[in-house]
Amino acid sequence: MKKLLTVTLALALTLGLTSCGGKENDAPLYNAADVTAIDGAGAFDADLYDLEGLDADIAFMLYRLEEAGLEREDLTSCSGRRSAGATCEEAVVLVFTDSDKAETAVDALKDYIQHQIDENTDYRPAEIPKLENAYIDRRGESVLMVVASDIDAAKKAVE
Repeated sequence: MKKLLTVTLALALTLGLTSCGGKENDAPLYNAADVTAIDGAGAFDADLYDLEGLDADIAFMLYRLEEAGLEREDLTSCSGRRSAGATCEEAVVLVFTDSDKAETAVDALKDYIQHQIDENTDYRPAEIPKLENAYIDRRGESVLMVVASDIDAAKKAVE
């Protein structure tokens, strides 16, 4: 009886620990359709298609991913659009070779946002609230970053 109780408790603990894995695997990876969905939700002041396209080479340099310790080959795809200069609005999905690289990119994007805040405080003060409310999220090896006037609409669009 004592062995049965011990085995039962061990099994219960094991099952309990495996259920604490988080939601990362439950949600699909971010992709280009998410950028379009955010625009369709009215998250931006401007029409997303009035914004400039963003390819992987430009994104790698813009977000200073090399400084974060990543190599260009770590970034497998990119879909994004960003303001040509009138605002700080942008939406980008970055996909990496693995989730560890994506987590590194999250930190780099946080640094990028802080740099944008520092650079725009005097230049475009009206954009600072958008930057301070930037949304950065990782799903597996994909990362989404959004700077928009209606961040709640952006989040709902990708739920």
